[in-house]
Amino acid sequence: MAGALQVHAGPVARARLAERGLRAEDVGLIPAAAGGPKGLILNGLDRFIFGDWLVQSHHPVHLVGASIGAWRMATAALAHREVAAAFNTMAEAYVTQEYDVLPGEKRPRPEGVSQRFGEILAEIFEGREADVLAHPRYRLHVVTSRGQNRGLGLLAREGRLRTPLGYLGAFAANAVSRPLLGRFLERVIFSDPRDRLPLKLNDFTTREVHLSGANLRGALLASCSIPFWLRAQQDLPGAPRGAYWDGGITDYHLHLDYRSLQASGAPLVLYPHFQRQVVPGWLDKALKHRHRATAFLDNVVLLRPSPAWIACLPGAKLPDRNDFMALDADERRRRWRIAVSESQRLADEFAALTARDTVQALPL
Repeated sequence: MAGALQVHAGPVARARLAERGLRAEDVGLIPAAAGGPKGLILNGLDRFIFGDWLVQSHHPVHLVGASIGAWRMATAALAHREVAAAFNTMAEAYVTQEYDVLPGEKRPRPEGVSQRFGEILAEIFEGREADVLAHPRYRLHVVTSRGQNRGLGLLAREGRLRTPLGYLGAFAANAVSRPLLGRFLERVIFSDPRDRLPLKLNDFTTREVHLSGANLRGALLASCSIPFWLRAQQDLPGAPRGAYWDGGITDYHLHLDYRSLQASGAPLVLYPHFQRQVVPGWLDKALKHRHRATAFLDNVVLLRPSPAWIACLPGAKLPDRNDFMALDADERRRRWRIAVSESQRLADEFAALTARDTVQALPL
């Protein structure tokens, strides 16, 4: 049977892995990408990393996520002890989500999706926001995309005409230069007030605000609010006024400048991911020249399911958002539950890897 897990790393991380293997005390930050249902394939790794492996160390670890990645990282921060149960609850909530489609329409209306998804988050996090923000070791950072007021300000508020026009402009600007996207959207990171994110964030227009009990669920919902599929979240408490959308628009796979972490006592970034490429923004998906590794990733250790193993999953692919349209609800849930169950293979192989004195990683 094909191996399930592949390990890639930047040059600084590869040298460290070859010298001393992968140790929990060496990991200072864990990113979690947007990508919708694809994130389900990381459930087994999440259960093992947060439930069994990181407990071998004692230092603070920063958890930064966008979209489903933000939900995964918030789950880790919520689960002080019952880690496996918390991630199982998250997976089942994601698998069983379902939205009404009105007669004569092909897809659910955004307001209905936002309402139901907000209810799902409330079922998990309402009344437990303080637990997330009081985790003794984890520092949560939730990435969102906020519409800019400057220029035409088309995305500063959501509207029937202004939103499509705004995203058309954002697409065109981003195609010319990623920094130009900052004229339409800015990265807003809601961070644990105890510690700011220890990275240089001057690669893109960025604002940082404090996470609180008042804005945690709103920030999570905003980070998952895919344009045209969900409504933007407006005027989040403690943050600048405006429309907040999916963090994956500005930071699809969190291709951030992780190099400043190298000077810390825990210099590595451990990145459970569903593919090898770390794509900067959602609008960069078709721009293959932006998928290459950069010096930002020199100290990153990336874990991903091998293509041969993915081919053994139902449909020979990872779960994805198209399954909502291509499959009936029962078949979609069946396939997604199999993917979650099979993800334990990734955890088992990662556990074996961490027991080695040296690890040989592939280049990013």
